[in-house]
Order: sequence, then C-alpha cells, then structure tokens
Amino acid sequence: MLGLDTCNSKGSVALLRDDVVLSLADHETEVDYSTWLLPAVGGLFNKARVTLAEVDVFGVAAGPGSFTALRVGMTTVKAWGEVYGKPIVPVSRLELIAWHAWGGTDYVASWAAANRGQVFGAVYRRSGNALERLGDEIVVDPGKFVELAAELARGQKIAWASADVDCMFETSEWKSREALKEGFELVSSFLAIGVARMAANQVAAGRYTDALGLDADYVRRPDAEIFWKGRAGRGT
Repeated sequence: MLGLDTCNSKGSVALLRDDVVLSLADHETEVDYSTWLLPAVGGLFNKARVTLAEVDVFGVAAGPGSFTALRVGMTTVKAWGEVYGKPIVPVSRLELIAWHAWGGTDYVASWAAANRGQVFGAVYRRSGNALERLGDEIVVDPGKFVELAAELARGQKIAWASADVDCMFETSEWKSREALKEGFELVSSFLAIGVARMAANQVAAGRYTDALGLDADYVRRPDAEIFWKGRAGRGT
C-alpha cells in the first residue's frame, strides 16, 4: 500500500505491507512537491527493496487543501493508476483526522488550517464503526465552524481533532466550549500512514476508484480563479 498526502506544506508519503510501515518520508522542506515527491517515493522503494509495480493499492489524500499541492499528488497517483491498473482510494483529510478523536461522544468535528484566517472543517456522527458526515466539508471562519458544529450536534458533547491549534484556540467560540470538558486530540500533521491504512480498508470493502474516476475535493476555488473573477467583475 502506498499512501500520499500533499494537502499542505506538511505532507508525507508512506509504504506499508500488511499494516506494517516499510518506509516513510515527511515533507519537511520548502521544496515544491513537483520537485520533492517523485524522489521521495523512489527513496521509499529503494529502502524497502520494492518496485512500484508491486504496489496493490494507491491511497491519496484528496483534500481539502492547497490547490497546487493537491494537484501534484492527485496527478501523480492518476498516472500510476493508469499505468499499473491498480485501485486508487481518495481519502478525505478531515475524515482521517476525525478518526483520531477520542471520547464517548456521538459527534466528532475535525478541522485544518485553510489560511486567510479560515479553516477547513467537517462534522461527523458516529454510526457503529463508521463516521457519517453531516453536511459538506466547508471552509469558514474558525469561530463559525465551532458554532456550526454545536448546531449539528444539537447540544450534545463533541469530540474534536486537528493538527492545527493556533487558528482555533484563541477564538471566543472555542473558549465557550472549554467548560464542557470535551475531548480534543492533537493529530500529527504527517498523515500518509493513515491514508494508506484507510485506503486498504476501503479496498477490502470494495470501495475504490480508478484513474478516470479520481477527483480532488478542493472545497475552495484556487487563488488564480478568485483573482481572475475579481478582475473581471471590476471590468479590468
């Protein structure tokens, strides 16, 4: 199983066999993914003495996240899936983060920094051994997300999880939840191992796609589109 996460600057790639991590590389550099990704994956295979053709499942974090970074990871996995004809599993970064939430609550909320003073966020309800998402993944002001999660949870306690705390903990809305003593899990920013494991589970359940069906979940329009439409609206 090969897992890729290029959603933001703290991405990673991981190679697993039977749930055992064979090799791992974290993106801890300013080098663009377009330059870093292929050599990093090559290093994984060299270390594990495995070839790309031996991979049975490609798991990729499909967003939400940076448009440019996501596009690199998704395009790379599309190419491998096309060449080798292996199943591809797009994994929601927010759902993967939500799985880390602890506590006996029925509701789980996860978020990730989205820049511009916003967060990507999603709210889930536990359903047996699954998470059922309530509504869409969104990009919104941090305080607004807390309010939305509380509304969807209908007054019940929420378990929270994220790798990004600075954008949330100082908001008045978050501080209003502290009295409820809700659980919070600080998740590692490097998610490739989880991506690979979730991909394997999805394939075992018969839920996967191919190169043609793979699509990213950007949630927010790319900056280039926003800028272009803004100029067009001003008649420039």
